[in-house]
Amino acid sequence: MTSAAVLTSAGSGTRLGLDVPKGLVELAGETLVVRAARGLADAACLSSVVVTVPAATLDAFTAQFPGGVVPGRAVPVRVVPGGTTRQASVAAGLAALDDDVDVVLVHDAARCLTPPALTAAVEAAVRSGRRAVVPALPVTDTVKHVGPRGDQEPDGAEPVLATVDRGDLRAVQTPQGFDRALLDAAHRAGAHRGAAEGSAVSDDAGLVEALGEPVWVVPGDERALKITTPRDLAVAEVLLRERSLR
Repeated sequence: MTSAAVLTSAGSGTRLGLDVPKGLVELAGETLVVRAARGLADAACLSSVVVTVPAATLDAFTAQFPGGVVPGRAVPVRVVPGGTTRQASVAAGLAALDDDVDVVLVHDAARCLTPPALTAAVEAAVRSGRRAVVPALPVTDTVKHVGPRGDQEPDGAEPVLATVDRGDLRAVQTPQGFDRALLDAAHRAGAHRGAAEGSAVSDDAGLVEALGEPVWVVPGDERALKITTPRDLAVAEVLLRERSLR
């Protein structure tokens, strides 16, 4: 049996101020999707990668992987159309995996600087018997629980109900790792939620939690930041420069 990854790359570049899909945005001369796929390949624990993309951009994304492999690596890549939500896109990726895959990592192309060691740690944790594993970082900001905004608050102010104990809070990253049978079951059970953004889950661990199955956290990495805004892209460029100077 083998491990494989579903790499979601269906996000738009709108919040980056660009008119191309986020996965095709370049960081230091290389697209986010290629950087993310190479990071997965360099973990040396995956047999293949399935990339889910907007159907209209299938050819453009396929061209990023000449010969059907991660550039510079021997790991096979299959590019498939995703769905209308991230949840639906992951389901499409799962359906495209080879039958011998029993461990699945679900990753976001927007987290293209995720260190290979983190990917390897998540995969190893699943192999050790933790059937659902997410990397995460402690929350360092003070967190407030707020109530609904009142009609008489034109400035948008919201009332604070309580200060949340941040000691038990974690900010979740990807790749998330799963026993394939468990993830398949979770997606089947939650398929009715996947058609619309308002009901779809924000991560696959949420579907597993809905089944009542345990999810485990392993230490994340600050380099696994999600690129969403121009500031995030600038931070990623700084991180790359720092890496090149080491």
